[in-house]
Amino acid sequence: MKFSWARVATWVVAAAIGFVYGIAGTIGQSARWGWFPVGLIVAIIGVAALVLAVRLLTADRWAALATGAGIALSTVLFSGTGPGGSVVVPAPPEGELSTGVIWMFAAPIVAGLIVAWPSTPAVRDASEDRPTN
Repeated sequence: MKFSWARVATWVVAAAIGFVYGIAGTIGQSARWGWFPVGLIVAIIGVAALVLAVRLLTADRWAALATGAGIALSTVLFSGTGPGGSVVVPAPPEGELSTGVIWMFAAPIVAGLIVAWPSTPAVRDASEDRPTN
C-alpha cells in the first residue's frame, strides 16, 4: 500500500466527523421518553450507521477506525467534569446503571465491531459468468 495524502486527508476528515457525532451522542444519550432511553438507542444506532457508511463508502478500515476513534475521544472528553465544574454526563444514583456508562462502552464496541467485520468480496460482473462461444 503506497502513501497517499488523499488517504490521510480522508482519515482526518473521518476523525473530525466522528468527533462531532461523538459530542452529539454524548449530549443526546441522556434523553428519555418516560422510562425508555430513546436518546441512547438513537445515539448507538447513529454510531453504527456513521461508521458503517464511512467503511462502505471509502472501502477503508482505517477511515472507519478514525471515525470510531473520533467518537471515542469526544465521548471521553465530554463525559467528565468541565473546567467550570459543569457535568454533561452526570453520575447515576447509587445502585443504578447510567445511560452515560452504557454509552461510554457501547459506542467504541459498536465501532470496533464494524471495523473488524470481514470485508465483503467484490461483486463480480455479470458478463464474467456467461460462457463465450
